[in-house]
Amino acid sequence: MSLRIGVDTGGTFTDVCVFDDATGSLHVRKVSSTPADPGQAILTGVGELLGRLGRDIGEVDYFAHGTTVGTNALLTGRGVPTGLITTRGFRDLLELGRGRRPDMYDPQADKPEPFVPRESRLEVTERVRHTGAVEIPLDESEVRAAVATLRDQGVKAIAVCLLYSYLVPDHERRIGQIIAEEFPDCYVSLSSDVLPEFREYERLSTVVTNAYVGPVVHDYLVRLRTTLASAGLAATPHVTQSNGGVIPFTTAEDLPVRLVLSGPSTGVVGAAQICLAAGHPDIITFDMGGTSSDISLVQNGEPKLTAGMELDGRPIRSPMLDIHTVGAGGGSLAWIDSGGHLRVGPQSAGADPGPACYGKGLEPSVTDANVVLGALDPEYLLGGQMKIDAGAAAAAVDRVAGPLGLSTAEAALGILRVVTANMARAIRVVSVRRGYDPRDYALVPFGGAGPLHASRLARELGMRTIVVPEVPGAQSAMGLLMTDVRTDFMRTVITPVDPSDPASASRIAAAFAGLESQAEDWFDSQQVPGAGRTLVRRAELRYRGQNFELPVEVPAGRISAELLGELVVAFGAAHERVYGYVDEESPIEAVTFRVQASGAAPKVEVASAGAEAPAGAAEPADAATSAAPVNAAKPAGTSAAEGARTGSRRLYTGGGVYREAGLYDRSRLRPGDVVTGPAIIDQMDTTTVLLPGDTCTVDARRNLVISIGDESDD
Repeated sequence: MSLRIGVDTGGTFTDVCVFDDATGSLHVRKVSSTPADPGQAILTGVGELLGRLGRDIGEVDYFAHGTTVGTNALLTGRGVPTGLITTRGFRDLLELGRGRRPDMYDPQADKPEPFVPRESRLEVTERVRHTGAVEIPLDESEVRAAVATLRDQGVKAIAVCLLYSYLVPDHERRIGQIIAEEFPDCYVSLSSDVLPEFREYERLSTVVTNAYVGPVVHDYLVRLRTTLASAGLAATPHVTQSNGGVIPFTTAEDLPVRLVLSGPSTGVVGAAQICLAAGHPDIITFDMGGTSSDISLVQNGEPKLTAGMELDGRPIRSPMLDIHTVGAGGGSLAWIDSGGHLRVGPQSAGADPGPACYGKGLEPSVTDANVVLGALDPEYLLGGQMKIDAGAAAAAVDRVAGPLGLSTAEAALGILRVVTANMARAIRVVSVRRGYDPRDYALVPFGGAGPLHASRLARELGMRTIVVPEVPGAQSAMGLLMTDVRTDFMRTVITPVDPSDPASASRIAAAFAGLESQAEDWFDSQQVPGAGRTLVRRAELRYRGQNFELPVEVPAGRISAELLGELVVAFGAAHERVYGYVDEESPIEAVTFRVQASGAAPKVEVASAGAEAPAGAAEPADAATSAAPVNAAKPAGTSAAEGARTGSRRLYTGGGVYREAGLYDRSRLRPGDVVTGPAIIDQMDTTTVLLPGDTCTVDARRNLVISIGDESDD
């Protein structure tokens, strides 16, 4: 019998999902994360869960991991000393950037410190023209001198970025060879390998970022891979990329910049598949943890993609899911600004000291506000395994209630309203600003705090439907078992898109042919069978003279005049959606061509599920509860769910009124059960709150499908 394991490492907890192919059952375990060595929590969680199931790691034939090691190294400045070799005259580009201030209206705002100090940014003589012609040959003696200087400075990694190397990479590759000869222990990152695209500043920033965190990620993955093998894991371990797919550890060790969104990406992929199967192809995912919330839009069952992002003021270009992060989580702290207004975040209580109700912190957090309002159990969290102090939560909220002249309950409700507004702004970034109306989508909350705030957030945005997956608190770990092996190939070749010109079709066909050849080589290297291979082609188009492009999917088949005509129409529709107009007169040109290669992997079809408490806590009485199979009959939607009701609790919803909210145990809900708000649905990894007027139906796949009522929380 074979097992598949997905492990997601978060700031507070590490989630481990084990799926048994033979029984179709899913088991989840949470253990405390170990920031100093994230791999330790992974080994602990996997070992404990397999031990509880009476299984051995040798039975595991698939292992996937989502990590924030690279992201944390970037955000905390804990990369390695890095050097840069670039074309003569361009050493300061890393600081000059695009010449824009971080904040247009704040002359005091500082740009982030570059990862490579000026004394470690060295120039060499060489020059390639924009046509690809070599104007000045590479001076190899200067390269050797630069490498010697950087070696003497003690750098651990060297980034190489030359002008127009995306057209002619020969000079960069020769520099890489010289570094290997002169400084063999150095980690080397070539921009022509990492990002063969135009726009030299973004390419430079990306390759420097890759070099800066490369040794950190490389060492972590090598150490974890070795430890897992020593423990008996025979399967090839995989890690999630920002694009939502997985690649082997050995491949990721060379391209750590593609792991920036490794953690949140699989939650989006898993939610997309779960909701597509449940009849909700258009969704907005809302992953709320302890420190931040990650938002993404999914259309027709496919997560939206983007070519890059800005992290802490530094551009990173890499294929990734379009995920927007905001500093709003369960641990976000409430405070009063100099104008006397209530603010929430981005400061967070984190895991230590944590919210005041945990018994250590003093400042009010979003979690404390939920305890005060009655949304969370006033005595225990995590299915009764973690005792909390409701009095401490109330005392913390009083620290802002007094200055604001509000009651404790109204101040707590104010905290939730502010954090809801913060999250609503983040959702508008990925929807309204990109031409999508959030009212046309279902909201899918997950993470430990997502379902707790979903009803208020949906009301704020005018959304009418919420879908809560079965295991929302471990959705990212479960998503690791629902994704494919995937990688991306890209190349910039600026060429006209003209259906009337046969040369245009030829140039575009040649660009895609080169990328598809690379993809086929990759399929062979990953031993992906022919039937499981999928290629998706995209081109980034613009009107000539524009400075930014819009991605358009290119259908499979021969690049013909008819297909180019389809691209023109698709680009016009995309341009009108984003910018509000179509320019029929301006010529269109393609800038960057992309091919995404995916190798099909077996998908999880959950027949039963259970969850276990974090390590160190008392185990729940029933660690793996049975659930209806996914092919159960469609729910009738008439059951009153009384078999799952465990009592009631007073819930404050505003206007000075406390309401009696029914309490329900989610593990006892069955397809067809209906719960009406106000109500609170508890499970080990999260709590779902139904406000007055909401109606929740358990669907055939055991998702909670909530219809938002018209009554506000005032």
